[in-house]
Amino acid sequence: MAAEQMADAGAGPPARQLDAIDRDILRMLQTDGRASIRSVAERVHVSRANAYARINRLIDDGVIRGFSARVDHERAGQGASAYITLKIVQNSWRTVRERLQELPGAAHIALVSGDFDVLLLVHTADNRALRELVLTKIQSIPEVLSTRTLLVFEETDLDSAASPQPPHPPQEL
Repeated sequence: MAAEQMADAGAGPPARQLDAIDRDILRMLQTDGRASIRSVAERVHVSRANAYARINRLIDDGVIRGFSARVDHERAGQGASAYITLKIVQNSWRTVRERLQELPGAAHIALVSGDFDVLLLVHTADNRALRELVLTKIQSIPEVLSTRTLLVFEETDLDSAASPQPPHPPQEL
């Protein structure tokens, strides 16, 4: 892949240096994105106003890109998951990325180095839907030269495995 294509992925302001409190806040929010300002402040030993300001700064700086739910894809009716590797036409990353983002079930897209150019994680209802996604949607993208599909038999979410917590009602941040 060309250098200008790879630079596109990291565009933006330079990273801000995070202190120990910022890193503690990030770890806490990665474990429980619905933690209240009060509980964050108590666990990192700062005032609520300080915790609120730090979280907002982390959001404004783009360190925190958003808050989301971790989904059990099988229970959500997406029983088939796969990593799909793609070889693409040189200098076509932006075009291919836009097309892949539109795919139903696309969960993660990465421009990578090595034997292939793109790594795509997808979740579909079943193997038939996965087959259709690969054969009719992905392979019909003109810039895609080849694909390889790796079925996921079992997966573990490392963020939630470290300290699983039962669901609880949303709390105001």
